[in-house]
Amino acid sequence: MLAKEKPSKALRWLGKQLFNRENPAAFFDPLLESLNPMWVRGYTPARVEQVLEETADTKTFILKPTQRWSGFEAGQHVNICTEIDGRRHTRPFSLSSSPVLWQEQGVITLTIKRLPGGLVTNWLHDRLKVGAVLGMSDAFGDFLIPEPAAPVLFIAGGSGITPILSQLETMATQDYRAPITLLYFVRTHDDVIAGSQLKALAARYPALTLNIVATHEGAGPRYLSDEDLATVPGLKARKAFLCGPRGLMELAEHLLRGRGIQQSDIHCTFFAAPSAGLSDQAVGGQVQFTESSLEVGSQGDANLLEIAEAAGLSPRYGCRMGICHQCSCRKTSGTVINRLTGQPSGPGEEMVQLCISIPQGPVSIEA
Repeated sequence: MLAKEKPSKALRWLGKQLFNRENPAAFFDPLLESLNPMWVRGYTPARVEQVLEETADTKTFILKPTQRWSGFEAGQHVNICTEIDGRRHTRPFSLSSSPVLWQEQGVITLTIKRLPGGLVTNWLHDRLKVGAVLGMSDAFGDFLIPEPAAPVLFIAGGSGITPILSQLETMATQDYRAPITLLYFVRTHDDVIAGSQLKALAARYPALTLNIVATHEGAGPRYLSDEDLATVPGLKARKAFLCGPRGLMELAEHLLRGRGIQQSDIHCTFFAAPSAGLSDQAVGGQVQFTESSLEVGSQGDANLLEIAEAAGLSPRYGCRMGICHQCSCRKTSGTVINRLTGQPSGPGEEMVQLCISIPQGPVSIEA
């Protein structure tokens, strides 16, 4: 599901009286969608204006959301909702354009890499054509340009360049007055996403130092190393922004901390939710979903969202990575482990995110 505009009390009352639904849009949207997909109110419709080939497995989709969309900040994500074989699927993607493009032309870009076996990314590549309409959430995420301006080091791998493209274009437009270094790791130079755009940025923006590293060209694999970090002037004063495969992210964090960079100055955005290592903790237990009058048992490191879905429930969710908070529910009792940090919650009432919360013993959830 996508983030929905919260209906007013009057609309909730009307929905209850007429349709036994809190949000009347849930009743009218199927009818409106059959007439014109851009009229739907339950999510923000966005029409595909153009599709650009970036690499053999990456495309940029230029989308035009309806004007009610609230916009975004450079480095943020949106959830995209599409229907495949009669079922709706939601996935998060980074915005690759600058907010200026939305403000001046009313369009945004999503740059999406095909994933082997990926249901949604493959469908988007194979089936999404100009004129089609997707559902889109509000933007979310705190992978944002530092304020006030500070020296920045970007480390990207593969399609992890996408939120950084948005940030770099924005920084250049704003004449961000601090040194910026980008270390961009790809398998081969044929895999460089937005190569012409990056080179043009480096040519017109003196603050940017661009270093593209092809890891699988030459005698053997070549990965991020301490020597790469040694080439970055004033490294200890830099804010580090990391985006890419988990292995690169973990290596980058390790090397940066080894060079004295504080954890608070390292900012990451993940393709998938990382696990903070739960093998040394006892997890699993009975989970009571109080609104559904359902109680199920769990074993291992299944999170509350997975447990609910396995039990036949359909809780609200978005990114499934702990970023967007759309799956937040109230825990009324029991303890859960945050899979991102490995830290336990308190035993009492509090809001938790289903997608990153793993039960540790009996837990009650309002869902």
